[in-house]
Amino acid sequence: MAESNAQNTATAPGGSLAGLAKLLAEQKLPPVEKWNPAHCGHSDMRIAADGTWFHMGTPIGRPALVKLFSTVLRREPDGRHVLVTPVEKLDIDVEDAAFVAVEMTSEGAGRDRKLAFRLNTDDWVIAGPDHALRFEVAADGTPRPYLHVRRGLEALVNRPVFYDLAEIALGEGAEPAGVWSSGVFFPMGAAA
Repeated sequence: MAESNAQNTATAPGGSLAGLAKLLAEQKLPPVEKWNPAHCGHSDMRIAADGTWFHMGTPIGRPALVKLFSTVLRREPDGRHVLVTPVEKLDIDVEDAAFVAVEMTSEGAGRDRKLAFRLNTDDWVIAGPDHALRFEVAADGTPRPYLHVRRGLEALVNRPVFYDLAEIALGEGAEPAGVWSSGVFFPMGAAA
């Protein structure tokens, strides 16, 4: 499985992770951190643990609409998630993480490795100093890896991508087990 996901750079926009990094640097998102409108209530929306967006209990079936909403999603200092525009702020329930990392592309090896993750919104994030990977263990003992996306928003790394990460970590034999990306080592043990 790692060969199909982790080692394939053909799926990355721009053809390589360097090309992807350039595209990401040019990408502009709304300045939601600068908008401070009055709180207007609840949006009647939620993001399920599997990354599905719902409105009034019904899944939102249009990926473009989900992507649009994701650009105005913000995490407040108290941990709440809100949809914010210049004129209104509405709560949105998030069961686990705001996004899900559904694919990974790897380029290089060891300290020179770069790992890019495609989110369920088709956005890409390259793990590194500004986009840390962290690993937790759920109460049932299963690993729960997360990737920082932006402004406190995270993506849960799905199970197949986690297995690809584990395969890289085992193959490189670091102690403790972990992965490198963009010059940063991310240990795979739960945070202390």
